[in-house]
Amino acid sequence: MTNTQLTDHFYSAFQKLDYASMQACYATDAVFQDPIFGLLNSEEVKAMWEMLCQNAQDFSLSFSDIKTTDAEYASCRWIATYTFSATGRKVVNDIQAHLKIQNGKIVEHTDYFHFWKWSRQALGISGWLLGWTDFFRAKVSYRAKKNLLKFMLSKNNSKR
Repeated sequence: MTNTQLTDHFYSAFQKLDYASMQACYATDAVFQDPIFGLLNSEEVKAMWEMLCQNAQDFSLSFSDIKTTDAEYASCRWIATYTFSATGRKVVNDIQAHLKIQNGKIVEHTDYFHFWKWSRQALGISGWLLGWTDFFRAKVSYRAKKNLLKFMLSKNNSKR
C-alpha cells in the first residue's frame, strides 16, 4: 500500500467511524500529537480513536489534498463536523494532518488546527474569552487526557 493509499484508507475508515481499521494503520511504536490531547503513545492514540468514534454525535468527515512529500511523509486536510458531547455545541474543525509512514504503517501523526477557533465553537463564551491562553489550553488538554485514561481503564477492566 502506498502512503497515499494508506492515508486514504485511514480517513475513509474514519468517515465510517471504523476505529479498528484506523488502529490497524499505526505501527506498534507510533506517536500522535495534537493541540488537545498533546503527545500520545501508540496504545493511547489507538484508544483515542476508539473513544472518539464510539462517542461521535452528528459526525461527518471530509478529507482532501492528500500529498506525499517523499518516501516517508504524507499530509492531508480533513474537516470534522460533530456535536461536542460536553456542551452539545456544533463544531466544524479544519485540520491539517502530517503523517510519517514506514513499512506501510503510521509511525508519527501530527494534527494541527487553530485551538482558539475550536474552543470558541466547542466551549462557547469561555472558549472565546480564554481559548487563546496557555492556562485554558492546558486545562482542556488535562481534561481530555484524563477522559482518555478513564476510557482506557474502563476498557481494561471490562476485559477481566
